[in-house]
Amino acid sequence: MFAPPGSLWEVGGFRLHLHCAGTGSPVVVFDAALGGSSISWTLVQPRVAAFTRACAYDRAGFGWSEAGPLPRTAGTIARELHTLLERAGEAPPYVLVGHSFGALVVRLFAARHPELTAGLVLVDPAHPEDWLNPSPLEQAHIARGRRLCAQGARAARLGLARAVAALVGVGALLPARAVVRFVSRGGLQPRDESILAPMWKLPPDARRPLRYFWTQPKFFEALGSQIDSICASAAEVLREAPGSFGDLPLVTISSTDPPERKRQRQEALVRLSTRGSHVVAANSGHWIPLDQPDVVVDAIKDVLRRSGAVT
Repeated sequence: MFAPPGSLWEVGGFRLHLHCAGTGSPVVVFDAALGGSSISWTLVQPRVAAFTRACAYDRAGFGWSEAGPLPRTAGTIARELHTLLERAGEAPPYVLVGHSFGALVVRLFAARHPELTAGLVLVDPAHPEDWLNPSPLEQAHIARGRRLCAQGARAARLGLARAVAALVGVGALLPARAVVRFVSRGGLQPRDESILAPMWKLPPDARRPLRYFWTQPKFFEALGSQIDSICASAAEVLREAPGSFGDLPLVTISSTDPPERKRQRQEALVRLSTRGSHVVAANSGHWIPLDQPDVVVDAIKDVLRRSGAVT
């Protein structure tokens, strides 16, 4: 229905969408949050493409990409990303930018391919330590997310997801939420909506395909698998990622007023590199790439400078 802005590349029985713009090296590669896609970087990617090559992709099941094999762990996704960049001919080195769940993916990529990695930018990242042995409350969140995604996939097959998207498209948010509550049997809570990008902050031409993608069974199935596999993804990062990234340039960004536990996690990330730094976005919720895209762009520029790149 909507033509992809990039190209589809076969990575092992299915195709992934990669959208690149600009010229230069290192190539900046974006990986989105748990429910995000290449569209999540709409306010960031063009600004980065003004001074180097910038590539955003859709994980399997998201955006323009086809569905991939389950389960959707961070380790599987990192392997697919490596294959995608190779098939597309995007030459290293890469500065890897990961938001939230995407930070788990890029940390694994950097650990597996240090020779290809010029730097890391972690945007309000998920911390594997928080998900290795989740508390009963967090286990309940995982179970609810899995259940809601299963219900969403069923609604998509029945066409109800399209009805919700149409209501949202004309601004009828209350009726849309009523349909969602009915489909989810009252299980959807306000905080669950934070998994999805706040689309009203995107330009209209980005909202239209996004509404369509949120009506596809493949989206709910991939998202549900990522949620269901979060403990396995956390274990992969803690097992494979090094205790130190040496002198690899690294910037981690927090949303405004992070709680003490999160601040400590962020400071621990900084110490993984002798050239690490922590930035707090002054006026952002979790979706920093949409709330304050300039903060992300500035962090990327900082990493490029520290990597010795000529831009």
